[in-house]
Formats: sequence, structure tokens, C-alpha cells
Amino acid sequence: MVDASPTRYIFVTGGVVSSLGKGIAAASIGRLLVERGLAVTIQKFDPYINVDPGTMSPFQHGEVYVTDDGAETDLDLGHYERFIGESLSQSNNVTTGRIYQDILTKERRGDFLGSTVQVIPHVTDQIKAYLRRLAPNNDIIITEIGGTVGDIESLPFLESLRQFRQDVGRENTLFVHLTLVPYIAAAGELKTKPTQHSVRELMETGIQPDILICRTEHPLTDEIRRKIARFCNVDVGHVIESRDVETIYEVPLRYREQHLDDHILQLLALEAPEPDLSDWVAMVERIKRPARGSIRIAVVGKYTALVDAYKSIAEALVHGGIANEVGVEIDWVSSEEVEARGPEFIEGYGGILIPGGFGVRGTDGMVNAVRYAREHGVPFLGICLGLQCAIIEFARNVCGLEESHSHEFNRETSDPVISLMDAQYNVTEMGGTMRLGAYPCRLQESSLARETYGSSEVSERHRHRYEVNNEYREDLSRHGMRFSGLSPDGGLVEIIELPDHPFFIATQFHPELRSRPMSPHPLFAAFVRAAARREARGGTRREAAPEIAASEEAVGAAP
Repeated sequence: MVDASPTRYIFVTGGVVSSLGKGIAAASIGRLLVERGLAVTIQKFDPYINVDPGTMSPFQHGEVYVTDDGAETDLDLGHYERFIGESLSQSNNVTTGRIYQDILTKERRGDFLGSTVQVIPHVTDQIKAYLRRLAPNNDIIITEIGGTVGDIESLPFLESLRQFRQDVGRENTLFVHLTLVPYIAAAGELKTKPTQHSVRELMETGIQPDILICRTEHPLTDEIRRKIARFCNVDVGHVIESRDVETIYEVPLRYREQHLDDHILQLLALEAPEPDLSDWVAMVERIKRPARGSIRIAVVGKYTALVDAYKSIAEALVHGGIANEVGVEIDWVSSEEVEARGPEFIEGYGGILIPGGFGVRGTDGMVNAVRYAREHGVPFLGICLGLQCAIIEFARNVCGLEESHSHEFNRETSDPVISLMDAQYNVTEMGGTMRLGAYPCRLQESSLARETYGSSEVSERHRHRYEVNNEYREDLSRHGMRFSGLSPDGGLVEIIELPDHPFFIATQFHPELRSRPMSPHPLFAAFVRAAARREARGGTRREAAPEIAASEEAVGAAP
């Protein structure tokens, strides 16, 4: 930790429209500051009244990202972890719902001594308490405010930030505002008015931004920068251009070219070494120009209409490609379409991945996809629900238990190969039966899982309710399934594999949540390597990329 007492605070807000990329902006700033030797953490304040996103539909909110301590959080925390290389916690994601829950608990307990509970000071004080919570052991705390300036839900957060700057000193805080500079084709020019109005609205809350990050499809000319600076009351050098790039991991490099990190350190009166981004540059180059061609992976899931529902899956596959110097092209395949059109619909892929999910919809398509992968030797990786579908498929088509199912999908099944554990029954609160967060897993000797991890015990993050029914383990094992990863007491199945298959492995946990661009997850690296081998050997209908087909060697290595 750099000698930077007191802790500095960077606040990232957004205007004009949502989904401009505040999370990537915050994560990229964090990466640049980490590269300069600073201890950095990032938190997200979400304005919605849900306590957390755990009960929200993936179609509305996207992926629920789970931390080691079992918090169900916004997907932006995944970006934060992947960019700064640190594991975050429940304290890094705060919602309006959690804030009001905390305040009402205090009020019922009598903590306010009979006072009228109001937005100011009680709500704003609670928000500021969350801001301070992460200060120990961090030089800089970056806080992203969800939503856009002007949303009624965001007002208590913005008021808290205004007060907080006064509390800790202006020299210890910095405001970064992300906005849009659209290109109007009919006029043939960029328009700065949306940015001007957004900044004006932010200033009406009492906050003057220090740095503007302008999302744009075209380069900002010096004239445009000067105009924005003049009307928004910022230095010209603090108007940062942010255009679309080939990969999100390129964003920190584009910010560095414009000296964004230098400006931040100057405004916060901090000194730190120059960053060494050579490894990051090499990683980005591997993504943009893979040395060994590319492969195609089919992700067969329930929520493929919204790719953000599988954001960490997508990034972990990219990381697996980095480890093997191959590009990974992902086709998002609806499991309902596989159900309707048959498993032949997914012919021609180097590998098949089935991710997590809840509910019966589309599960028959997933089971069909598992059978296709098993019978045709297609590299397969199942995650959470993917493991459960693999168990169901194997029980039906190999063990002869034709009525096998999960109790989640069919309470009347005669062979519930997936079910709740005894301790989970009679728990009625939503989420109360869930296994959330990091749990240890012991790997069996001579198994593919142990070989891939290079370790006898690992810790992985979970988010699921139903488990493999232990009453069927002996029958499944007798027919060739291997339970290669178990809980330390042996009572819970964590990993299964098929030894006679080129690559068939499934996990009860979510390995994608631990994958990083600079340290790809071993299971994803091995899965991509197996898919690349299959394509190189002509195992798909499509012509293999010549860069891959030129060699029969194992591509890359699991870290």
C-alpha cells in the first residue's frame, strides 16, 4: 500500500442513457491504479429496492455474481474482480433495499431514540457509512453509482456523495462522469448537448465533475474537447475519449494513452510509480490476434436471449482462449430450440457448455445436448444445472432409469437423482435453501479434475439449491461415471467426469466466477484446449483453422 493517508475516493456516475459502461470504466481505472502500486477496491451502489439481485430475473438484471462470502451481487463486481485481480465481498455491493433494511432494523431496535427517520440525515448517513467501510487497507476506493443522473432513485446517493466530499475534504475525492457524445448522421457531426445537459443536471445536485469520460463512435476533435470543457467547467485534458474497442480489456490501455491515471493522481495529490502494462498489453494482443486460429463453442442455456445473463461464462471462455492462444467464438443456443429441433441442431462445434439456471423450462433441450456430447465425443463442460442435466441424462440413457429427473422439475418422479438434502426441507424463505459462496472440494487421485487443477483440494463458489442424490451414486459409478470432486466429508458431489470420453466434466459450483484474464481458470483452459484438439483433428463438420490443424500437440496449458 502506497503511503496515501487518508484514503482517497473516486466516484463514477453516468448520464444521458444507461448501459454506457460505467462498470468497465470503473474497473479500467482500477486496473491502471493497481498497476501503479496502489491498493484499490471498487464498490457498486445500486438504486433498486431489492435487497440484492438474487431473486431478480436474469432477463431483467443479467447475471447474479457471487462472492466468496456468499453475497449475490451485481454483474459489475465480476468486471471489478477480473480487472483488479482481487476477490470482493458483500461490502462491495450495496442496494437501496439493503440500506433501508438496515435503517428500519435500527429504528425498530430504538437506535434513533425516538427521532423521526428521514432521508437526511438517516439514509445519507447510512450510505456514507458504507463508503467508509472499505477504507482500511485501501489507498483508493472507487464507487460506481448505478443508473443515470436524473433518476429519482439515485438522488439519495448523489446527495450523500455531495455531503461526503465536504466531510473528508475536496482534495480526497474525485468525480468521474461518464456521458454520451452521439454522432448524428443527418448532420454529419458529433453533438455535445446531451453531455452538457447531463453535467448541468449533476451540478444541480451540488456535484461538479472533475473528469468526463465521453462514449463516442467517432474521435473527439480538439475543437469538440474544448467545447465540452468550456460548457462543462472541466479542464480540456480531463475530457477523455472512450470509443468502442475489440475487447473490454483494451479499455485501460486507451485510457492510459490519454494519461487518465496521471490526471487522477494529480487531482488527488498522490505520487506513484509509472505503470508497467506490458503483461496486460500481451494479454490483449492474444485476444485480438490469436496465434492458433479460432474455435466455436455452443453455450446451450435458458437465458441466451440476454447474453449478460452469462457474462462470466463469456469472459471465462475468452480467458480459456488466452491460455491456449486461440480465439473463442461463442454461439448462444437456446435450450428450448435444441428441445424443439433435436440435438443435431448443435452439430459442428468444438465444444458444448451448459451453464446454470433455475426452473424446468428448456431442461429437456439441455439433457438432449448432454447426450449428444457424450455419444459423439464432443468436449463438454457442465456448470451447476449443467451437472444436474448430465446426471439425469446418464441415469436415463446409461443406467436405464428412464424416469430419472430432478425434484426441482418433477416432484412425482420415481427416480429423483437430483434432490434437496434432508436439512433443506421445511425452509420457506427464498434463498434459505441455497448453497452460496466458497466451499472446499477434494479431488480424487488420478482424475481429470485433479490433473487439470494440479491440486488435491480447491475452493470454488456455489449458487444452487439441489444436490446429487447420494442414493444413486453407487449405480451411476457402476455404469462408468466418476465422482472426482467431493465435499471434504464426502457427502456432497462437486465434480463428475466420464473417464472414457475425450473431455467430459461437470461441476456443481461456478468456476467462471474465479477466472481472470491474467490467470484463466484451469477448467476453462482445459475445456478450450480439448475443443481446439477436436477441431484440429477434424472432429467437426467445419474445416479446422489451418493454424490449429497444423499441429496435433496440446494447445496451451492449464495454469
